[in-house]
Amino acid sequence: MKSPITKSSLAPSTARLIELMQALNYGRIETLHVRGGRPFLNPPPHVVQKLKMGGDNAARPEASYADFRLKDGVVELLQIIERLGNGEILSIEVRCGLPVSLEIEWPIDSPALRGPSE
Repeated sequence: MKSPITKSSLAPSTARLIELMQALNYGRIETLHVRGGRPFLNPPPHVVQKLKMGGDNAARPEASYADFRLKDGVVELLQIIERLGNGEILSIEVRCGLPVSLEIEWPIDSPALRGPSE
């Protein structure tokens, strides 16, 4: 059985992406560059926050935790970033501080774009 992935086990740029999603809580992270299978935060991505009138728009409580186990959706996002290698994620939709959908710009020669028979 695989041990759980924790925030403290991540590279600094990857941990920073997790913190950014938690601070955002609801919204989008756009034009996130990926280099060597990790988020590359220079230049910084565009961050679009969605605010709810009368709602709690604060950062997630987990944002203040030094360490915690990553949720499955975050682990899946990190696996996609690793698979992308070098490229750009056009948009990450964030709800409750967690990624729920992505738009990715894959290189034309990416194995992700090849069919099963190629």
